[in-house]
Amino acid sequence: QVQLVESGGGLVQAGGSLRLSCAASGRTFSSYAMGWFRQVLGKEREFVAAIRWSGGSTYYRDSVKGRFTISRDNVKNTVYLQMNSLKPEDTAVYYCAAAMTQKDYVLGLPSVYDYWGQGTQVTVSS
Repeated sequence: QVQLVESGGGLVQAGGSLRLSCAASGRTFSSYAMGWFRQVLGKEREFVAAIRWSGGSTYYRDSVKGRFTISRDNVKNTVYLQMNSLKPEDTAVYYCAAAMTQKDYVLGLPSVYDYWGQGTQVTVSS
């Protein structure tokens, strides 16, 4: 059974940093793309960043470019989201997800992801 387990969320002041981790288990993810999404209560889930296990191509939403970095550790089967210069508008539940699609241009769509983690809360105070 595939499992994605996020960790690393918490409360931080504006301007601070957090690193989220997503540990993947249950199968080989070398052909997958991994994504981070976030969701605020009452709003749609939105794309944050994505990376391919092989090759390491990365993608970001515009509002986090230059502040967030997605990376992976193929040995540990773990994906990270380093978040710097956090802003109150980054407050959300952050989800890790895995997608089998080979089409990079769809990685911003939640519907193409096959597996999801349980989410971790990130709260940025002003």
